[in-house]
Amino acid sequence: MRKKPAKPGFGRKIGYARVSTEDQGTDPQSDELHAAGCDAVMNEYASGADRSRPVLTKLLNDIQPGETLVVVRLDRLARSVSHLLAVIEQLEDQGAHFRSLRDPIDTSTPQGMFSLQVLGAVAQLERALIAERTKAGLFAAHARGRVGGNPVLVSRDQETIRALR
Repeated sequence: MRKKPAKPGFGRKIGYARVSTEDQGTDPQSDELHAAGCDAVMNEYASGADRSRPVLTKLLNDIQPGETLVVVRLDRLARSVSHLLAVIEQLEDQGAHFRSLRDPIDTSTPQGMFSLQVLGAVAQLERALIAERTKAGLFAAHARGRVGGNPVLVSRDQETIRALR
């Protein structure tokens, strides 16, 4: 059942900052989200390709009508158009809104939804092209006799392997 949507911009702004590993920091995103007026910022350490992100799931379940989910860039939220649109649809069902600071998106208009879909598709294409180039590079290196991986482990240095164990 759809909750009654509030006016756009009404309510709290909730930031969502995501990095892929705990070695990376969310501070730059958090700082930008706070500067944009977010009342709270939720931090998550998970791959963008992983749809089972507990912090995002909780945020989407708890968001209230009239509140706005804010991210620095679209790729911090979703890595595929289908996932991005699923998140946006869930927000709409909650009567909430979405904003990306670096991608001018306003999900309350048809033009904003179109822009969102186009930007999401471009981001997905870019990732696919990067993966394709990476595979081509690895194939070319392998054809030239170069073996990937940790050089110490590839050389099968028994002393080093024992030390690693």
